[in-house]
Amino acid sequence: MDPCRTTRKAVFGIVASLAALLSGVTLAAAQQVTGTLGSPSATTTIDGKQLPAPDPSFGGVIKNDALNSKPWWAPRIVPPKDAPNILLIITDDAGFGVPSTFGGVIPTPTMDRVAANGLRYNNIHSTALCSPTRAALITGRNHHSAGFGVISEQSTGFPGYNSIITKDKATIGRILLDNGYATSWFGKDHNTPAFAASSIGPFDQWPTGMGFEYFYGFVGGDANQWQPNLFRNTTQIYPFEGKPGWNLVTGMADDAIDYLNRLNQTAPDKPFFMKYAPGATHAPHHPTKEWVDKISQMHLFDEGWNKLREQIFENQKKLGVIPQNTQLAPWPTEVLKNWDDLTATEKKLFVRQADVFAAYVAYNDHEIGRVIQAIDDMGKLDNTLIIYINGDNGTSAEGGPLGTPNEVAFFNGINEMPVDVQMKWYDVWGTEQTYNHMSAGWSWAFDTPFTWFKQNASRLGGIGQNMAISWPARIKGKGGLRDQFTHVIDVVPTILEVTGIPAPDTVDGIKQAPIEGTSFAYTFDKENAHAPTRHKTQYFEMMGQWALYNDGWLLSTKVNRAPWEAFGPANPDPLNNQVLELYDLTKDFSQSQNIADKHPDKVKEMKELFIAEAKKYQVFPMDASVAARIVAPRPNITAGRSEFIYTHPMVGLPQGDSPSLLNTSYTITADIDVPAGGAEGMILTSGGRFGGYGFYLLNSKPVFLWNLVDLKRVKWEGPALTPGKHIVEFDFKYDGLGAGTLAYNSFSGVGRPGTGTLKVDDKVVATQTMEHTLPMILQWDESFDIGSDTLTGVNDADYKPPFTLTAKLDKLTIKVDRPKLTEEDVKNIENTQAIAVDGRPIHNVQAGPQ
Repeated sequence: MDPCRTTRKAVFGIVASLAALLSGVTLAAAQQVTGTLGSPSATTTIDGKQLPAPDPSFGGVIKNDALNSKPWWAPRIVPPKDAPNILLIITDDAGFGVPSTFGGVIPTPTMDRVAANGLRYNNIHSTALCSPTRAALITGRNHHSAGFGVISEQSTGFPGYNSIITKDKATIGRILLDNGYATSWFGKDHNTPAFAASSIGPFDQWPTGMGFEYFYGFVGGDANQWQPNLFRNTTQIYPFEGKPGWNLVTGMADDAIDYLNRLNQTAPDKPFFMKYAPGATHAPHHPTKEWVDKISQMHLFDEGWNKLREQIFENQKKLGVIPQNTQLAPWPTEVLKNWDDLTATEKKLFVRQADVFAAYVAYNDHEIGRVIQAIDDMGKLDNTLIIYINGDNGTSAEGGPLGTPNEVAFFNGINEMPVDVQMKWYDVWGTEQTYNHMSAGWSWAFDTPFTWFKQNASRLGGIGQNMAISWPARIKGKGGLRDQFTHVIDVVPTILEVTGIPAPDTVDGIKQAPIEGTSFAYTFDKENAHAPTRHKTQYFEMMGQWALYNDGWLLSTKVNRAPWEAFGPANPDPLNNQVLELYDLTKDFSQSQNIADKHPDKVKEMKELFIAEAKKYQVFPMDASVAARIVAPRPNITAGRSEFIYTHPMVGLPQGDSPSLLNTSYTITADIDVPAGGAEGMILTSGGRFGGYGFYLLNSKPVFLWNLVDLKRVKWEGPALTPGKHIVEFDFKYDGLGAGTLAYNSFSGVGRPGTGTLKVDDKVVATQTMEHTLPMILQWDESFDIGSDTLTGVNDADYKPPFTLTAKLDKLTIKVDRPKLTEEDVKNIENTQAIAVDGRPIHNVQAGPQ
């Protein structure tokens, strides 16, 4: 063979390979190539403007035979050299004063470790609510821009509120995935629309459809940590079955560590991006007994919430995480009692509530520590950027002033369950027997030095978070504090800057909307410790409460609704029907000195700026309703249907995608075949231990039962069925106008009485009237099941799941007959004072808490 010819062919092959690569991929000037292009081991970075990167043209040589041809492989896409691993941690419902890292009394040694190895941030902000913050976090866009003006369970048919992240706003997971990262998401997914959360999809709005290759977690706002509605990718899993004491906080840490180890052993050089979003500390507060015992023995809360608040405040000043001149507003006695005014029983219950919450915080921080330690054990901690955000909003007050053993009760209008009733659950508080939440008194203290809570977008107690960041390879001034104004929308551009990956122009051929956040990577450098913030303007809005930050000033609406006051008529004009307050945050860190009366022109100027921002980011139309939006119509798979027929067992259909039997008349008919010897088991159920219904056979007797948020159970029962075919039917006649009244700012149509009739073979066997029905929602993390019961049962006294039906189910039919408002009904509503769920009149909206 001619050696010159061989050399020419080799050179031609290399040149052709490079030319083909250049023709298929637009390369940045800083393109990094490893190996020989065309070889199986070659890698390259991309400019990232078009995702996915177009496939390069074949760069080899093709002849008639393989011996004279040259193979060529497209290089694998990798991130830029030294791009860090990224662990993005966000906890749930935790205010500024929760972690020890920022002066709290609850030990959070893992967050302390991250801060000591890096930086603390005391001026980062959320949106005041769960999934809106998370949508902003993963897209780098404001929550209304990303369709999450509220949580998906409250979504409405407007672009800023439909809970759909549109295709022009690719997530950080998708961007990093197409640039060569391994991407994963653990824990809470509250960014899948509630009406697209079933096993039939669509899955484009699930983590795996938004650029996260691996998902292990739950879909929805919260989950029973003992028996969660858990998914691996898009398949429901039940790892807790047969494992008493199993808890998701540990379970997801175990799975994350396993994932990291598998990745490290398989592709040790591949960087990872992991979003780690535990359910803690959203209700239900479900720590293990070990952690409850540890915290209880510390007696952190024995002196009450007033003293706790003062202690946290002093700790914060000693640590230097708040300015020394920060002022603490007076305790809000018009909303919450002073500790000394409580009874001995109230104090006993409330201390228990706080111990369990704190145990949940400490337990969660410990398990996060195990994940970080696993990264350290792999030798990868030095080049891992850890972003540990404490809370996706302020501490939740949705337990109301008294707390609750069952948060589902709160969402059905029972927001102040008497303490003597709650004491029934004292010894099992935080176990699988409760869906518990603590008193808002603790929540106020845990938001120190700020005031108010989650949901309150106009107060720093709702939007003021803190954060610890470490990255030893880059951040050298360890233990420092950063006080530049930042927002969760700033996380995406920060990650893109430090990885050297640009925001794409197009993804899947769709032009991308601009990133709306501002990178804070400049704060990593010690010389910029006191540099002015680069994030100058930021709006806030949640359920009609709003604020605007602009260059140190904060315009905010006076709080006109406590979070537990969710069932009254909404403010009809939330833009204008407000008392406006003004704060200079450069001098008033805690938002305690309202100076609106001194600067009327500034108030006017900032309101105009808020309106401009609101128009820009899809905030309009503003809606101040809360509970009413829970039952707003949505495009789920039941929309427009009044009859549902099932012929096979099926489990796992979520509440947002299943037939709703609330505030309506309905008939459920089951054609069954009872075997010789009798039968038992679940025909149909929805919900669980903390609210729902079940239609089942108990010792061959047909039973229909309504579980009214674990406070009362209404039961219809017939005689035992003989072997053979039977038709069992439950018919319910609702005596009310239905959820349609909510469109007129009236709760008068929901939660009304109704009469249920149980029939066997067309013969009435039981009839009774329910004086009250559930107005808003069943237990949301339990599913609609046919033929068995998953997770928890609606009546522990009768059965334990799965309670599989041993009779043959030939056909199950559900017919729903929803009330329809007449013109006369509408006139009466408009001319009559709205009536609350519990029957008390709701008075006009006031400027302060009612």
